[in-house]
Amino acid sequence: MKKLMLSLILLVGAVTFASAQDVTGKWKTIDDETGEAKSIVEIYNENGKIYGKVIEILNPARKNATCTECEGADKGKPIEGLVIIKGLEKDGDEYNDGKILDPQNGKLYKCYIELEDSNKLKVRGYIGFSLLGRTQYWHRVK
Repeated sequence: MKKLMLSLILLVGAVTFASAQDVTGKWKTIDDETGEAKSIVEIYNENGKIYGKVIEILNPARKNATCTECEGADKGKPIEGLVIIKGLEKDGDEYNDGKILDPQNGKLYKCYIELEDSNKLKVRGYIGFSLLGRTQYWHRVK
């Protein structure tokens, strides 16, 4: 009986730890240049790939901003509701092989994301090699 209880406790602990290490959920985006909180992005899994959608713009003056510089289907769409992370796949501890959209300039960049800890997400957008890019750290919204 004691072994069964110990096994159950360990199993619950492992499941809790694994779910805390998941990138899905809501994240507050922080501008890497100004340090300003900009938006809330919901990261979700769809058909085994990771996507991220802007669900709230934090600056009231930008609440109705549109992606004027975007190309294709995203051109002119409201930034709130826009999918900005597209098609990331899990590769070890990081998610990569997808794209991230910068709604400020309308450009798509290669992207990878990785948990620094359960409440801090490293988001890197780059051109060509990951050395040529920018990194932001987003914080989990509880």
